[in-house]
Amino acid sequence: MDNFWIGLLSLVGRVMLCAIFLLSAVGNKITDFGGVAEVMKGQGMPLPQAMLASAIGFLIVGSVMVVVGYKARIGAFLLLLFLALATFYFHDFWEVADAQARENQFNHFMKNLSIMGAMVLILANGAGGWSIDQCCCRPKPQEPTDETK
Repeated sequence: MDNFWIGLLSLVGRVMLCAIFLLSAVGNKITDFGGVAEVMKGQGMPLPQAMLASAIGFLIVGSVMVVVGYKARIGAFLLLLFLALATFYFHDFWEVADAQARENQFNHFMKNLSIMGAMVLILANGAGGWSIDQCCCRPKPQEPTDETK
């Protein structure tokens, strides 16, 4: 596969991966800040308003960093941290007594685990093609010196 397709697919994949985070931050967490903070409080999360504000920042900043591929590893780490906390507090299927509710929470847990895997891949490999990191931030090849000629 040539560089054009690799770059295009890398960009499309990053957009698809981060769409859930951006839409969640803007469509739910910002527009219903008080309601979401109350739900977080009910789940036993400490300092729910501060945690929610941090989550919104992690979601937006991390997603933008991954999508444009600027310091994508840092962005992926922010999203991974968000996912780990959200999964632990909100999808604790092992605590759910009702079988149908437990299965639903298990499915959400596994979905988040899969997305965490994608974040680990970005941590390991970077953003890929058509990213700022790849275009601008990789080291330039060194010119041969008199000693290496």
